[in-house]
Amino acid sequence: MPAVDALGRPLGVLRLSLTARCNLACPYCLPDGQEPPGLLSLEQRLQLITAAVALGARSLRLTGGEPLLYPQLEALIRACQALREQGLHEIALTSNGLLLSAERAQRLRSAGLDRLTLSLDGSNPASVATMAGLADEAAGARALQQVLEAIEHARCAGFDPATGALKLNAVIQRGRNEDQLLPLAALGRQRGLELRLIEYMDVGNRNGWSGADVVPAAAMVQTIHERWPLEAMGRAQHGTANRWRYSDGHGAVAVVASVSEPFCGDCNRLRITADGIAYTCLFAAPGSGVDLRPWLQPGITPAQLHQAMADLWIARTDRYSETRERTGATKQPHAEMAYLGG
Repeated sequence: MPAVDALGRPLGVLRLSLTARCNLACPYCLPDGQEPPGLLSLEQRLQLITAAVALGARSLRLTGGEPLLYPQLEALIRACQALREQGLHEIALTSNGLLLSAERAQRLRSAGLDRLTLSLDGSNPASVATMAGLADEAAGARALQQVLEAIEHARCAGFDPATGALKLNAVIQRGRNEDQLLPLAALGRQRGLELRLIEYMDVGNRNGWSGADVVPAAAMVQTIHERWPLEAMGRAQHGTANRWRYSDGHGAVAVVASVSEPFCGDCNRLRITADGIAYTCLFAAPGSGVDLRPWLQPGITPAQLHQAMADLWIARTDRYSETRERTGATKQPHAEMAYLGG
């Protein structure tokens, strides 16, 4: 039976972090490059996914850090295929793309990955270097070329942008890359990709977040609309993005407005870190997660793990983004994004 939280929100998406390590140092995330102790085994991850599907999760999102650094990625995806008959509809992966070779893209597709979202926060070497925490423009140029090649590797492997199987994420931060809005939109249009613009969020404690650095979704949409007229498509129930289509038929753009237009009211996502700590909100306080490892030990039955996860979700009352200003919650510490998986 699907689990429903204290505010009537069903569990629908499991975001499972596979590693806290990353090969970039984006300033809005700032990973420390360290894995937490007690990383889960592939078998333990599969136990968690199985329990989440039994509780109503229909979508599995594999995240990091950078999930392509996880050596058993394809094996995990293959193992999840058996859960299709139990209700798992989609397996998706979010990656910075730097490690996505043509061969790796084919392996992921063959393993059963349904959807791939790549990240690119700039359209030129300088902006990529700034947003990826790279040393100089030369490094930015290499990273940009790798991501552009990754897009084509994914397309050739069968991740079709026309069906939503390949998308592009971009975090926009005032004072760093807001000038990249139109160039990134142009890139998405040229390559037939839906561009997902993400407001700079107050996740973690390392990024020096300030509300003044947020470019509101409405402003981003207006900037693009003035260049290429847009028509609203709305936000799907339980979705994170408001979508817009270009009036000239050249694709779509989406905005994730968790700061200016929060969507806590129907949020259906459970996050589990690479070491088995479950969080029911992206903006959770450090130490507030529930350690699921005691229910992943020998001698513990699947029913016991199922009940532990059900109890966690049923008690959920999170709606941080809807209350951050009224409660002054932005001054409170948060768990780090690199561990929560974004």
